[in-house]
Amino acid sequence: MKRGSGIALVALSLALAGCGSGEREGEAAAAPSTDQVAVEAAPGDRPVAFARCATCHQTAPERNGVGPSLAGVYGAPAAHEPTYAYSKAMRASGLVWDDATLDAYLADPRGLVPGTKMVFPGVRDPAERAAIIEYLKTL
Repeated sequence: MKRGSGIALVALSLALAGCGSGEREGEAAAAPSTDQVAVEAAPGDRPVAFARCATCHQTAPERNGVGPSLAGVYGAPAAHEPTYAYSKAMRASGLVWDDATLDAYLADPRGLVPGTKMVFPGVRDPAERAAIIEYLKTL
């Protein structure tokens, strides 16, 4: 194996892990239980559930990935990151990222903002969404 290819495999694995919930119809995901998510994510620490977000989003200000930076997202209006090219739907949504809005968006992005560029199918587990929202408040 060539030097550095191990890093590429790890990066590919992480990217693929964030591409969906990993669940198929009638099949349970091999994800941590909600108890594990809550225990593993202390206030200010990045929760395990955020790994799927980190596939596309950065947490440093003005450092975008496939999606916009999530720095300062909590309490901000939708499409607030000036260095990211949002969809027309997101810019026109009029949303403000609070607990309720983030929960609804994380559960079903395209359901809340039809036409959003975010192709992520959503986070089904309410405890995982809550852990992600609590983390976003710290950014």
